[in-house]
Amino acid sequence: MMGCSPGDTECSANESPVHLVRITKAFQIGQYEVTQAQWQAIMGSNPSYFKGADLPVETVSWYDLQAFLERLNGRNDGYRYRLPTEAEWEYAARAGSTDKYAGGVLDEIAWYSANGSAETHPVGGKKPNAWGLYDMLGNVWEWGQDWYGSYPSGTVTDPTGPSSGLYRTLRGGSRLVDPRGLRVSYRVVNGNPNNRGDTAGFRCVRE
Repeated sequence: MMGCSPGDTECSANESPVHLVRITKAFQIGQYEVTQAQWQAIMGSNPSYFKGADLPVETVSWYDLQAFLERLNGRNDGYRYRLPTEAEWEYAARAGSTDKYAGGVLDEIAWYSANGSAETHPVGGKKPNAWGLYDMLGNVWEWGQDWYGSYPSGTVTDPTGPSSGLYRTLRGGSRLVDPRGLRVSYRVVNGNPNNRGDTAGFRCVRE
């Protein structure tokens, strides 16, 4: 079930209607947010404001990520790499839980306004979720593949979002946001794909 978690009184209108999503195509998602060392290995440069090999790469636009993915796919290692759809991201972030924080205690699983700092933090520094994925909430926002749009009212299968739009999806919160923005169902409404900021990074999906 995608959207506002049961009993969550902080949900915005764009987190509804809660709807059933069927994901039928197998995928793997990065255990960590893509690091600066990984970006450097593929792109030969490091655009991040806060420097550190094990820190998540940031100051990257959605279009910058497409260039990264094109080069990564150009290695032809037998897989196809891309950004997660919004449905895939929420499915992975929830890890089987219906709780607004995916069953975790924020201070144990996320860097956010109460325990973060002005800088990003090395990936994997907090506890993983139930499926072994780190930093799904907090540290840096994560770009998704979809155009941002309203949720459908009925059951959908392998959704990929609207066919066009102005904004791309950003999920998961960052080190600077309050607990409301760390909720699994929270959606950013103005993810301009041209913007580069030190609060947004990404993780890859591998088919």
